[in-house]
Amino acid sequence: MYDTLCRHFLPTYGNGWVKAPNFERLAKQSIQFQNFYVGSMPCMPARREMHTGRYNFLHRSWGPLEPFDDSMPSILHLNGVHSHKVTDHLHYWEDGGATYHQRYSTFDLVRGQEGDKWKGDVEKLRDPNYGSDRWSELQRLNNQKQDNINREHMGKAELQPQYKTFDLGLEFIHRNKDADNWFLQIETFDPHEPFFTQQEFQELYPHEYDGPPFDWPPYREVREDEQTVEHIRYMYASLITFCDQQLGRVLDVFDEHNLWEDTMLIVNTDHGLLMGEHDWWAKVVTPFFQEIAHIPFWAYDPRNPGNVNKKSNALVQTIDLAPTILDFFNVSLTEDMQGKPIFEYVAGDEEIRQASLYGVMGGQVNVTDGRYVYMRANTTEDNKPLYDYTLMPTHMKKRFSPRELQEWERVEGFGFMKGCKVMQIPTRTPPIFYSKDNPLGNGRTATLLFDVQADPGQTNPLDDQEIEISMIRLMIREMARNECPSEQYIRLGLPEPSRLGKGHTDEVIKMPSDKAIEDSCVLKKPQGVESAEHGAEGFPKMPFQDIYWEGEKTLRSTTFPDNLRLRPGYLISQSNEPVNKDKK
Repeated sequence: MYDTLCRHFLPTYGNGWVKAPNFERLAKQSIQFQNFYVGSMPCMPARREMHTGRYNFLHRSWGPLEPFDDSMPSILHLNGVHSHKVTDHLHYWEDGGATYHQRYSTFDLVRGQEGDKWKGDVEKLRDPNYGSDRWSELQRLNNQKQDNINREHMGKAELQPQYKTFDLGLEFIHRNKDADNWFLQIETFDPHEPFFTQQEFQELYPHEYDGPPFDWPPYREVREDEQTVEHIRYMYASLITFCDQQLGRVLDVFDEHNLWEDTMLIVNTDHGLLMGEHDWWAKVVTPFFQEIAHIPFWAYDPRNPGNVNKKSNALVQTIDLAPTILDFFNVSLTEDMQGKPIFEYVAGDEEIRQASLYGVMGGQVNVTDGRYVYMRANTTEDNKPLYDYTLMPTHMKKRFSPRELQEWERVEGFGFMKGCKVMQIPTRTPPIFYSKDNPLGNGRTATLLFDVQADPGQTNPLDDQEIEISMIRLMIREMARNECPSEQYIRLGLPEPSRLGKGHTDEVIKMPSDKAIEDSCVLKKPQGVESAEHGAEGFPKMPFQDIYWEGEKTLRSTTFPDNLRLRPGYLISQSNEPVNKDKK
């Protein structure tokens, strides 16, 4: 498993310049899925889906496995299948991810990725100017300083966390190649930002760039010039080639021990990333355009060894991983799992689902049928009502604050919570995400419809009401199937279906009237017209301001390296031409 593996940077998905021969080799030995979509976003919510086989973004934000959650590797262990994880994904040992790796029979953890609190260097962490020669504007924060300190201990590829992670995975295979009934998860944080690689990989992508060291794009609209944007893409490509090298080591071991005879192989990722597309950097603070949501996936099933070097158009998601793995080991799925064993459907070229739902807690809810993508934003002014439902009140790197917990209530849990009463905690949306005077607010409050077959770049929003009605119908049916809380329908301005019983089938869902669905359409109303006009792209360009970061001192001024290149219109840009949407 990779983190942030973008399909539009991979040769087998149409990229013509990134060097990744082992991904091409993988495609010839497996089925490549053309319509694989994210579900719950971003990192840990996606991993919760991998354990539970169901969406979670409608019920809570980033957090650990809950006491009532099913866990695929734990279920395997209880059924005599040894589950082993090797990973350098630092979020597993933070507050919001600390209950995942303990579900495996055994595990190895590798330190040093993305600001991991690994190597202590007191003077550099205290130096207010350490990192000021680098870009972006966040480089003087402790997280970025820590990452630069960690890199000083990675002078060659073999010392980087990804390489060590694959070393440990291959060691497990060599030790257990003759044993039966084991599941190995080799999981690397790469190619997640920062895009740090050794010179040998960067030299594969020569390009013109005379700016400061820059391999970690910030989470905001693009303010840098086109040369700098291109530089980031080349840095990412360098990391893809490093990832490809490590994948090749796994494929070599499959060949060496003929693991193809009885071993399933899945290669997946959690999400993609924007690197200048739509004038945005990164993810989550933006709408989930295709570059983020439409992700690569390959799978090989030894029970059908001839079914390789093929492509499948089946609509598949992360929630299908746990059912697929359990099914391979002849272990029954739990009643709360919504995903499907993919090989069961692909072998007969059957439809797995009509629609895929995806999103992040409090953001747009998105749905696709494989052709159209409908992004539904909040219609309430402050994005309320909205609640987290949990027994584990932690965020990514911290516990819920006393302020957040002052108004929680004890409520009956949902059907998949196995009879538990849970905490209902009010979720506060930062005003910048619903204020329309900035690109973050414009993006997160945009309701948009795209035909991604005719318009894969999502540059031409549609306003067809009949299609919107159809997509709303698909959306609210999938929301109801997931036991979506009532307040989500309210904040999104959608009619709520009724559940008539337990389960996930259409028969237990009573849909609202056709008129109620039609009345909820917004594309031809002012909100929809305004959304289509700006397309949720990264405009307007904002000034550099004080940087507030949880647990750190506020950075009161931005340090600009002398050779930094920004878009026209900024005081230190390379041109005096103004910034506007037509001048990108």
